[in-house]
Amino acid sequence: MKILYLDCFSGISGDMFLGSLIDAGLDVISLKRQLAKLPLKGYKITSKKVKRSGISATKFDVVVDKAVREKERTLKDIITLIERSSLDKDIKTGAIGIFNRLGRAESHVHGESIKHMHFHEVGDTDSIIDIVGAVIALKLLKVEKVYSSPVTVGFGGTIMTRGGNLPLPAPAALYLLKGMPLAHIDTAKELVTPTGAALLSGLVDGFSRVPNFILKETGCGAGANDTKERPNCLRAMIGETEEAFIEDRIYVLEANIDDMNPVDYEHLTETLFKEGALDVYLVPIQMKKTRPGVLFTVLANKADLDKLSAIIFNGSTTIGIRYYETARKKLKRDFVKVKTRFGDIKVKVSSGPRGIRKAIPEYEDCKRLARANNIPISRVRGEVERVI
Repeated sequence: MKILYLDCFSGISGDMFLGSLIDAGLDVISLKRQLAKLPLKGYKITSKKVKRSGISATKFDVVVDKAVREKERTLKDIITLIERSSLDKDIKTGAIGIFNRLGRAESHVHGESIKHMHFHEVGDTDSIIDIVGAVIALKLLKVEKVYSSPVTVGFGGTIMTRGGNLPLPAPAALYLLKGMPLAHIDTAKELVTPTGAALLSGLVDGFSRVPNFILKETGCGAGANDTKERPNCLRAMIGETEEAFIEDRIYVLEANIDDMNPVDYEHLTETLFKEGALDVYLVPIQMKKTRPGVLFTVLANKADLDKLSAIIFNGSTTIGIRYYETARKKLKRDFVKVKTRFGDIKVKVSSGPRGIRKAIPEYEDCKRLARANNIPISRVRGEVERVI
């Protein structure tokens, strides 16, 4: 699995996010090609190498033509613009989700209805490009999970906006940062913009220290200011984790039985499998007064506990069932049809981390072909192994 880790030691903004990914290897031409699917005109994208406190970084910019007069857009305007594009559906969904978060934040801060509220700077062309571009970038890089460090914010300054002179962090940004771990420094500079906070809110799966992964690429995205206190940059780390086993939780039902006709177990077992049991097995045990007995065990999903318990009570002599939850690791399983000279056979292919792979032909198919061809079943299995 490919992971992106964001080191927000100096905050985050939309241009810092895209700059860091370009610095880490995102192809700018592919990004521009995707962004061109938006019905937006009168802008160009630039990226260049700069230095922030002596550190090399990439500065991403959206330059809007001076002749273009930005109009104030509502949330509905922006959603319509994205939906009218020819972008892939998952990109549209991701970008609209982030703008909905921004809309709720702005509505809360300004006390206005989200339907009629006009976005100010966050509705401009550059903000639209930043947010849609961020979703596109993750898809181009094939990133599956995004994690972040605690977010450094600046307190002690103000910023002039179209809506007035606002304290830092900007109220909309602070609203979007709810639930996130924060660190702060005293600075008059804006470290976390509303767009940056919206990206964190909409894209990050969790906040933690650097995860255990194999680091593949790093990148540094420059902010607009070259501050003396610390490099005004966002660091991106892209890495991969090893494939993991599938994990889930199941229930174990058990009953000790010593007074049941052994031939009845077959019907009981078949009924349990038919009704959703994951597995059924019998283990010989010695019970009181040295009587031989059976530990009858059923593996089941939680939703099937009562149904399967009723079947065990009705179909056996037991008057008590123990049950408990347990964890399980398992391999990924797929079924494929394999053509052999004896006929088609369904094969269960199981795979997992560290190159684990198993292919087991279905017994009933092997038995059917062995009978049809009047050959030993071992020969059918051998043919399957030869083919796969």
